[in-house]
Amino acid sequence: MCGVPVGGLSLEGVDVAKESIIQGVVVSGDSDPVSGAYVRLLDRTGEFTAEVPTSATGQFRFFAAPGDWTLRTLAPRSSPVDQRVTASRGEVAEVVITI
Repeated sequence: MCGVPVGGLSLEGVDVAKESIIQGVVVSGDSDPVSGAYVRLLDRTGEFTAEVPTSATGQFRFFAAPGDWTLRTLAPRSSPVDQRVTASRGEVAEVVITI
């Protein structure tokens, strides 16, 4: 069993119905969480919008406008990894990014 928490980040206190949430976890090829990585949120044209570091358990979260986005993950000793995701108001897009 890997160290990734089941169920993702807590949404306690977040009114999900009013938000478009993209969240997830960055894991290595052997499914261990990757802390100290950065996840960038790029719009549909590839323009940088935001960046967050992963937590000690490899987790991250963005509050984004509804639409199509690219997550670019940057981690030490790893090539950048891009993953497409669609954010929708009232939903949580859960993403697992393997580097």
